[in-house]
Amino acid sequence: MTNTSTRRRAATATALTLGLALTATACGSGDDDAGSGSQELKGQTVTVAGVWTGTEQKNFQKVLDAFSEKTGAKTKFISTGDNVSTVVGSKIEGGNAPDVVMVPQPGVLKQFANKGWLQPLSTKVRDETKSNLAPVWRDYGTVDGKYYGLYFKASNKSTVWYSPDALSQAGVQPPKSWKAMLKAGKTISESGLPAFSVAGEDGWTLTDWFENVYLSQAGPEKYKQLAEHKISWTDPTVVKALSTLAELFKDKNLVAGGSKGALRTTFPESVEQVFGDNPKAGMVYEGDFVGASISGDLKKKVGTDAKFFPFPAVKGGKPPVVGGGDAAAVIKAGKHRKAGMKLLEFLATPEAAEVWAGTGGFLSPNKNVKLSAYPDDVTRQTAKSLVEAGNAVRFDMSDQAPAAFGGTKGTGEWKLLQDFLRDPSDPKATARKLEAAAAKAYKG
Repeated sequence: MTNTSTRRRAATATALTLGLALTATACGSGDDDAGSGSQELKGQTVTVAGVWTGTEQKNFQKVLDAFSEKTGAKTKFISTGDNVSTVVGSKIEGGNAPDVVMVPQPGVLKQFANKGWLQPLSTKVRDETKSNLAPVWRDYGTVDGKYYGLYFKASNKSTVWYSPDALSQAGVQPPKSWKAMLKAGKTISESGLPAFSVAGEDGWTLTDWFENVYLSQAGPEKYKQLAEHKISWTDPTVVKALSTLAELFKDKNLVAGGSKGALRTTFPESVEQVFGDNPKAGMVYEGDFVGASISGDLKKKVGTDAKFFPFPAVKGGKPPVVGGGDAAAVIKAGKHRKAGMKLLEFLATPEAAEVWAGTGGFLSPNKNVKLSAYPDDVTRQTAKSLVEAGNAVRFDMSDQAPAAFGGTKGTGEWKLLQDFLRDPSDPKATARKLEAAAAKAYKG
């Protein structure tokens, strides 16, 4: 996806764009022995690169502003768009490296670490995360035994958002199984409103659809094996999941605008199609960060105008819990990398997460963030379930893959699932194409 966010995904969770850079005062820290609450970084500027735009970028800036108040440092945020790997890589190689990068994909984090671009995190960050994060989040930030990535923002990517009015008018209840969801969708469609808005123009949303179906249907062990490419994408479990997904994609009555319309729909547009002033669908699948678009861009009330149900169990499986997130990492070549490390020491605290939590559209994997910091009961519910899932969370599969396969617009899994949305008639052929692309990317 996210991002989330997500990532990639959570990054595109809004329709507004504030521009490539925002400059504001931010607070940093120094090295491990520097105290907090001082102005020891006054005169330094910490440059942070990340995928966020619009409302998410604006809300993250509030976190950076809180950092500035503590340390006197200034910050500059650079939005990379979806292709964080390409943009940041070119800046590093061009001698204009940011100090900190917010990485939305474990695969990209691993890529950067293997290139020798990242600074291992300080003792202070490691100690803070031992108290605040479940081991799974530290594991996803670790490459070859070294801790490089601090997961600051998380997402619950197993949520289906719906208009209460749409379901009420159709006389259906939030479903608890895939079969029941398709049945409810057909009932909604028969009432005059297409069931789902699908953001097919943004390929990452389609990977999230696949991952939830696959995790529920194939189980967590197969999910882990496929994420690590220890089994082929031609495995029968993959073909079965694609066949299940085709049940939705091939039904023009279920998808707003059919496949052609979906392929022209961006993620922000998909949310607007359900919760805007002129609804074109009753439901939209994506992560908890949908709430940021609903409340921030569309000015609707989460919990009243918009609700969600957990992604349902698929054909005898268990309800999936797919997570995503953005990890903060320090770039070795950054001009102010020591100040950048101080920023990460701040981001590791509950205090930093609670700044963003209060604005909505944000979940923290930090178990010591107060639930009362979140703005509504719906967000508190998703935050609580994410933290309580602990090590049972399975990270977004495409985010774990090499960027060439799982994280690049117009190629790899993103494009192939767009092709599948366009024509879902041959799951086996799609599986073969996915395997060919995966084999090339993992080998590279």
